[in-house]
Amino acid sequence: METTQGGGRTRRVVVVGGGVAGSLIARSLQFDADLTLIDSKEYFEIPWASLRAKVEPTFGKRSVINHGDYLSNTRIIASRAVNVSNADVLTEEGRLVPYDYLVIATGHLDPLPKTKPERLSQYETDNEKIKAAQSVLIIGGGPTGVELAGEIAVDFPDKKVTLVHKGYRLLEFIGPKASSKALSWLTAKNVEVKLESSVDLKSVSPKSQTYKTSTGENIKSDCHFVCIGSPLGSAWLKGTVLEANLDRNGSLMVDGYLRVKGHENIFAIGDITDIQELKLGFYAQKQASKAAKNLKILLAGGDESKMVKYQAPSKAIAFVSLGRKEAVAQLPFMTVIGRVPGKIKSRDLFVGRTRKLLGLVPDDDDHEESSGTSCWV
Repeated sequence: METTQGGGRTRRVVVVGGGVAGSLIARSLQFDADLTLIDSKEYFEIPWASLRAKVEPTFGKRSVINHGDYLSNTRIIASRAVNVSNADVLTEEGRLVPYDYLVIATGHLDPLPKTKPERLSQYETDNEKIKAAQSVLIIGGGPTGVELAGEIAVDFPDKKVTLVHKGYRLLEFIGPKASSKALSWLTAKNVEVKLESSVDLKSVSPKSQTYKTSTGENIKSDCHFVCIGSPLGSAWLKGTVLEANLDRNGSLMVDGYLRVKGHENIFAIGDITDIQELKLGFYAQKQASKAAKNLKILLAGGDESKMVKYQAPSKAIAFVSLGRKEAVAQLPFMTVIGRVPGKIKSRDLFVGRTRKLLGLVPDDDDHEESSGTSCWV
């Protein structure tokens, strides 16, 4: 990491955030720069695979990957970033990390444990909770809630599953046809769906396990899972040099090259950007790839005119898993449900493909030692 290029020192690139976008761009740039990854946890988790791990905990051994297993030439700091200036990033321990180029990829704020063993232990706990319950309440009817309901309904068909969603239809981030098909599928699997309703968790009676809804209904359930959206991971940018670049939703405003507007050496990728597209892992991967190409041009001393713009898709594509074999897919010109889209996503949830993008063996769930010079600091 201390080699030089063109007679000078290697440019320092700092990536903040080790989710989908941050992990992929870090891997892409690790041999082109003196690279540092700052992440609050020691691992990258394939987020859309986490629900399968609740019903099959061993699945998490492949979908939770230590950063050091795919980054062989990177400085890894397992800490939260709490401030940023035009020259460095400050971590919660008080470490100042200088940069020449900065990539912000902090996505959404998910309270995950720091280590892989702790995360795998959470999956075991959730699995035991599901197995011990006769009834399960899922709060939230977005992709997370629908997919979790599907996983439980397929793997534990004897459980009574109730899904409560405050919206007037499921999966509001995609079209009504997909929502309708998903609702019909869940109903056929004996999942009770209650729309235009919410649950007050403060009103839960521990003894009776009764949950009161906004419509006055009481639902008895042995356990519950909250599957509502998480806030953007941009609160740490307030009061910094980038505060003025946050829009009213807390998203970072970027230009066509994925640079934070007004900052030629600061990029933002993934869910934290203000790009008008579905906030899905597939698009985060595309942004990471495009930003990496642009950064490589700059790191090599190339002309900015050679940089390429990111184009948000004109028509949204989305897959929502429905158990292990089926899925609902919104494609540019049609919406389909069943085993055909299920073969594309639901069987492996793109875990093998994502591991390949990180340079790992698709089906290996064992620890993989890096052969390079990554270091934890």
